[in-house]
Amino acid sequence: MIGLFFLGPIVFYDLLSEYLLNGQSVGKIAMNIRVVMLDGSQPNFGAYLLRWVLRIVESGAMLFGIVPIIAVAINGKGQRLGDIAAGTTVVKLKPAVSLDDVLMQPTPENYQVMFPDVRLLTDHDISVVRDVLRRGDTWAVSQAADRIKEVTDISTTLGSRAFLHQIVADYQFITSQ
Repeated sequence: MIGLFFLGPIVFYDLLSEYLLNGQSVGKIAMNIRVVMLDGSQPNFGAYLLRWVLRIVESGAMLFGIVPIIAVAINGKGQRLGDIAAGTTVVKLKPAVSLDDVLMQPTPENYQVMFPDVRLLTDHDISVVRDVLRRGDTWAVSQAADRIKEVTDISTTLGSRAFLHQIVADYQFITSQ
């Protein structure tokens, strides 16, 4: 009886954590992955249960866990037997995209570009700059400003934060023309 008390949480860990934590275990949270149905919807308890039962079968002591490795390799979709049977898969979570990431801020009609060399930057560079500004970390802002100055060969007396805001505005204006 005492053995069941201690083994219960270990045996049922995967099933309970995935069910209670929206398709994630502590390891999946750390890896930023999650179990979903093939159509992207949330699995029900039956799907988690089927995955869990087949996980026990797959990791049987006789085969040393080779069955899931072979299933993932042969399947081509990265699914082990439990996922195939339950109609689930494990997906990488991506950070949510906000409107700030895709919308451009309005610029006045008489806007004057201060740094035309922003043409040397990419959309990805500007996205990184916006992210750095959004986070507000002073060290990261300073490092980003120094890197932009290095890439574009821009020299300015503006502070790092003001410089990055100007870079974003200039880039937006130039690329919208």
